[in-house]
Amino acid sequence: MISAKKNVLFLMMDDLRPELSVYGHSQISSPNIDALAKSGVTFKRAYCNVPVCGASRASILTGIRPTANRFLKFNASIKNETPNILTLVRHFKNQGYTTISNNKITHLKRDINEWDEEWYPSLKGWRDYQSKENIHLEKKGQHGYAYENPDIDDDAYYDGKTANKSILDLKRLKAEGKPFFMAVGFVKPHLPFNAPKKYWDLYKESEITLPKNNSFSNSAPEIANHSWGELRYYKGIPKKGQVSDTVAKKLIHGYYAAVSYVDAQVGKVLKELKNLGLKDNTVIVLVGDHGWSLMEHGLWVKHSNFRVALQVPLIISASNISKDRHTNSIAELVDLYPTLCELANISIPTHLDGESLIEALQAPSKVFKNTALARWQKGETLIADNLFYTEWQRNDNTIARMLYDHNTDSDENRNLAIEASFRGTVDSLSIILNNRLKKHQNEK
Repeated sequence: MISAKKNVLFLMMDDLRPELSVYGHSQISSPNIDALAKSGVTFKRAYCNVPVCGASRASILTGIRPTANRFLKFNASIKNETPNILTLVRHFKNQGYTTISNNKITHLKRDINEWDEEWYPSLKGWRDYQSKENIHLEKKGQHGYAYENPDIDDDAYYDGKTANKSILDLKRLKAEGKPFFMAVGFVKPHLPFNAPKKYWDLYKESEITLPKNNSFSNSAPEIANHSWGELRYYKGIPKKGQVSDTVAKKLIHGYYAAVSYVDAQVGKVLKELKNLGLKDNTVIVLVGDHGWSLMEHGLWVKHSNFRVALQVPLIISASNISKDRHTNSIAELVDLYPTLCELANISIPTHLDGESLIEALQAPSKVFKNTALARWQKGETLIADNLFYTEWQRNDNTIARMLYDHNTDSDENRNLAIEASFRGTVDSLSIILNNRLKKHQNEK
């Protein structure tokens, strides 16, 4: 490791699952993120610790895990729930870094008040509609659609404005010459799936297919199901029951277009970083705050303990780590705080729950970590190698379980927890999970 402090460019997307070419999804057009992957390490098995935006971001920025009493909901607050914690932002600032937050990094604006600068685009409505139809519906007090594809420039939407602001910041930071930590929070592909027409035109709706497991499995416990209320707000989405196949394909089309749109904004920022000669001394992290369901298990949005809600894209690039490599070593988002400290050559605080991923970055062919923990509401998930185990407890009694073996069932269609032949495996994983939870609680 070199001794000079490295800059950090932290790129976070909202609701971005690993639906990218670099993760094997050839239908997706994500050339800029794919190019970033060639300059660093892609984590094939990265997971959020809680699948909802506010809580996940609070966990990342504090370096501590969500619990039954902390970081539970979309509006989780660092300021209110962990007021005395040394945040990632404060720690870098204490080390002499200029710290900038552009757009959505914390879910709640001004939640930590520790950035040198915290910027948001001027909001005319958080859904950022640009099409005349959606704007008209909202003016009438009605709900707009869950998507739009107007023939407009990238800069019309908030993410385009965020990219432009970040480019201006890079130029200023270059001139100032101080180390910087700049976090860029892109909103897409969060609902509504708004993207300029040219990104919708990258995909043919006739070629979009629904997932094979597009209904809730009889073997999964009902407590794992949910009503995906976040989507039901929008016009054309039924208040109960599944959407039609036509609407489902339109939603998937919109999600794909939004991914390609945000990929283009990432590309603009990365191009400027390189043009300014800053790339070699900058650690770049690209990550999603949690996963997202596109009708798998008959579900939409996040808010579940299934893999599609927990798995996230994670790409880390730096001059002193491997290039164009993938790793199957597990990563949790709570690991980002210590990893960034080590890559930037600053001290690692003692309160952190995560562990540095530096070994996987330097030797990606090896597996250095094979477990992860996640939770949603009362469901606690243990990821142990290829096994995904979840249990729900009430009054200290386990009321439901799920177990999936990703070696044979990566789509999680066969719940092994209800099969007698896997009782021993379930009991062993339950002991490991509860010991991990108790240990964590005792340390706090």
